Amino acid sequence: MHTHSHTHDHGHDHGIDPQTASLRALITALTITGTIFFAELIGGWISGSLALMADAMHMLSDATGLIIAVIAVLIGRKTATSKATYGYRGVEALAAAVNALTVAVVAVWIVVAAIMRLNSHTPIDTAMMGWIAVIGLLANLASAWVLSRQRKNSLNVEGAFLHVLTDMLGSIAVIIAAVVIHFTGFTAADTIASLIIAALVLPRALQLLRTSVDVLLDKVPAGFEVGEIESSLSDIPHVDAVHDLHVWSVSGSEALATCHLVVDGEVPSGPLLDEAQQRLRELGINHSTIQIEQPGHQDHEQVC
Repeated sequence: MHTHSHTHDHGHDHGIDPQTASLRALITALTITGTIFFAELIGGWISGSLALMADAMHMLSDATGLIIAVIAVLIGRKTATSKATYGYRGVEALAAAVNALTVAVVAVWIVVAAIMRLNSHTPIDTAMMGWIAVIGLLANLASAWVLSRQRKNSLNVEGAFLHVLTDMLGSIAVIIAAVVIHFTGFTAADTIASLIIAALVLPRALQLLRTSVDVLLDKVPAGFEVGEIESSLSDIPHVDAVHDLHVWSVSGSEALATCHLVVDGEVPSGPLLDEAQQRLRELGINHSTIQIEQPGHQDHEQVC
């Protein structure tokens, strides 16, 4: 007997659509971040400040996070089709992997460029460097304020908010470097600030890359233990065994599960499915496909 149970939790707030509000906040923050990225990139090139260019790359890492968040919202609105029964949420993980790899390469380039520049005495326009960094800091504050209003509506927005907060540290590092160079002439402060910014960007990029690859490989999402899930299902009355249990995520934000439950004799499937669903929901899995079978049926299967 094959019984499939599918549950979906949709939060609906009266008034403004949370998805629309989140999308507007993300696009606003992305516009601000993108504008400052180009300003810092051009300003760093003209002023000769590697730290400012490094902070521009940091802005780029935040922009990629915002782009991914926007994609997640847009894809979340697109319904599944007969050709894509899970929808298109896998695009989010693919985009995240590509963006994370790009940002990681840029961070490594910043480190190499900073090391090669240690013994050089490249002139730096500290006034331009400092003012552009201040503008970047103000832009980060504006983005953080816009995103903070929608943090509770979306995990994607929460992630983007954390990206922006981290980037604020980069802007502060550039401002401090500009002040130090202006008053002391210690140009190595620019290189030190570059290394600090790279140190902030690289771990985050690698973590995003790892998470994205895990999703693409259908690995068990972080925070879920297959042993705990199997034990909970096995404790259901009349369930003799649990096998072919799989837990994965398509988007990286929600978990899905499939499993087979072996029951001891003729047991009404309705109450048993209700209990199995409830236990999975308690463990954070809101979408599941469950097959109920009699003893001996497993011998006729090819267990994945």
